[in-house]
Amino acid sequence: MIFKWFKDRAKEFLFQKTRPNTFSQCGEDVIVKFLFDGKGISRPSYLDLGTNQPSWGNNTYLFYLCGSCGVCVEADESLTAEISRIRPRDKVLNLGVGFDLKTEADFYIFDQPAINTFDRDQALLRTESGVHKIIKVSRVKLEPISEIISKYCEGIPDFLSLDIEGLDYVALCSLDLGKFPIPVICVETCNYSEDFEKQKEKPIFIYMESAGYFPYADTYVNTIFVNKSWFSGRTTVQ
Repeated sequence: MIFKWFKDRAKEFLFQKTRPNTFSQCGEDVIVKFLFDGKGISRPSYLDLGTNQPSWGNNTYLFYLCGSCGVCVEADESLTAEISRIRPRDKVLNLGVGFDLKTEADFYIFDQPAINTFDRDQALLRTESGVHKIIKVSRVKLEPISEIISKYCEGIPDFLSLDIEGLDYVALCSLDLGKFPIPVICVETCNYSEDFEKQKEKPIFIYMESAGYFPYADTYVNTIFVNKSWFSGRTTVQ
């Protein structure tokens, strides 16, 4: 236990000295860190829905290396062991995000894990391109975001990273942001495409505005939304 503590501290020290600019797909983690640093929050807690890879292409690994911890939710069981190995302080759950009465669903696993999805229509669309193929379909347990927060998070997380390939909008709509006013939410806001040009998910912007959030930054692939009351300092989120 003592050796592990020193190992973690050494890793954090080396990271501070040699850290890369970003671990995210498009630098989202650096933007979010700038925001939290400005609010005096050096180690924000997080909920990472659709963790996929534990480090590269990930929006929360930067915070883990800075000493934060949180909950990582990943539906692909083949990835959860690696997430636990790389991020032992985090709670790692082999779950999918539920948004209706279903308690489990088919999960389409591709030869490229980054595009795995519960959305059957999206899965078919991705195979039609001829670029990727489904290698497995697994039956995975589902839990709503609100239940995940209540059962596994220590209070309301400071940061929510949401990337569940085609179901981000319905998952967001199922989350009661009045009860769980998460300060910062990063969500994928463009549709899947093999081309560079991707259509933006406008309903997500409309919903987040109605829930009291504004788009703090947009990297085209993802949008970082911030709770207006938290940003202005009118309320304190515990």
